[in-house]
Amino acid sequence: MTTEKILIICQGSGFIVEALDNNLKKAGFTTEFAEPAMKNIEAGRTDCDIILLLADDYVYNSAEALVYVKDIITDDDIPLCIIGYDQEIVEIQKYIPEDRIHRVFKRPFDAKNIADELLAIAKVASEKRLGKRILLVDDDPTFLKMLQSWLSDKYRITAVKSGMQAITYIANHKPDLILLDYDMPITPGSQVMEMIRSEFDSSEIPIIFLTGKSDRESIMRVVNLKPQGYLLKSMSSDDIVAAIDNFFISNKWDLY
Repeated sequence: MTTEKILIICQGSGFIVEALDNNLKKAGFTTEFAEPAMKNIEAGRTDCDIILLLADDYVYNSAEALVYVKDIITDDDIPLCIIGYDQEIVEIQKYIPEDRIHRVFKRPFDAKNIADELLAIAKVASEKRLGKRILLVDDDPTFLKMLQSWLSDKYRITAVKSGMQAITYIANHKPDLILLDYDMPITPGSQVMEMIRSEFDSSEIPIIFLTGKSDRESIMRVVNLKPQGYLLKSMSSDDIVAAIDNFFISNKWDLY
């Protein structure tokens, strides 16, 4: 039986919630419930393969929670499904773009049919997650989003925008590779690497620096820190993906 985990965001309980929960469990899901608040969603998001938003009147007063859901599904590449009436779905789409919503189920619904379809979606997501996990760290949101789009077809990607967010993430997760921006404000890549290397649980995680500077002096500063490698941000998408593929295949870096 599958062990896919589903996070269900809903307000309170009742017959509909219980019927949905029972059918999801019969299908083989591990279910986790969260009230529509950031702290509750954060507590339940760990290792979930799919998020189900069971819409109700709360969506009209939960902008912060909906934006947070959008950030989760974008950063962790988790499929989001929604159950709701037309007007509730329109409200949700004010905060979560339609292209980020994997599937919409209109009310009224058949709990068993939805459970079966969600299971199929979760299995695909779960299989995708069997790939290597890469943590992207870059303060440039445009480059971060672009790099994520290049790599997400092959790898499980988590993206953060600062060194301290990276340290917080690594405290609870162990990625197979960190792509770390060298030139970040406040906490530069060299300092982030030092903090990662100083902790026993994270000291062996491979780090590849991202740098926008290609002159010899800048490259030597990066290389002297002894990361597993470096990537120039000016490289093409094909070259960047190929370099990371080769790193995982050979466990060595060819750009030095």
